[in-house]
Amino acid sequence: MPAVSHRGRGRRTINEINMVPFIDVMLVLLIIFMVTAPLITPSMIDLPSVGKASRQPDQIIQIVLGKNDSLEMKIKDKTTPLTLKDLASAVKGAQGPRDSVAANSAVVISADKAVKYESVVKVMDTLQRAGIQRVGLSVQLAN
Repeated sequence: MPAVSHRGRGRRTINEINMVPFIDVMLVLLIIFMVTAPLITPSMIDLPSVGKASRQPDQIIQIVLGKNDSLEMKIKDKTTPLTLKDLASAVKGAQGPRDSVAANSAVVISADKAVKYESVVKVMDTLQRAGIQRVGLSVQLAN
């Protein structure tokens, strides 16, 4: 309820806000933050970084998806056309037995920009279901 002034003949209200309680609350909050700020320890976040692999691959097998969903397997300079059904067995054959040096090989999927994302996911899924561990996507940076 507004305060009433008794000066003069009539009664009129004083239209002012009492700022003292507001300032008291703000000062108490300021003191609380000043006391608790030094107690908060900054936390460290471990972000992944590029190139943290324990060992570089001995050989890179590149799977290339063409515009019409055609598949090719490139190993060094040798290119072999494939179908999706033959993909897993061809990659496993190129990797060789588990205990050989070529078993530490990475499979990189490169696709044309006109290829649907669904096709890329099918190729990746086929390779992962076959038990091939190191599957990645090729990224071409724009200049």
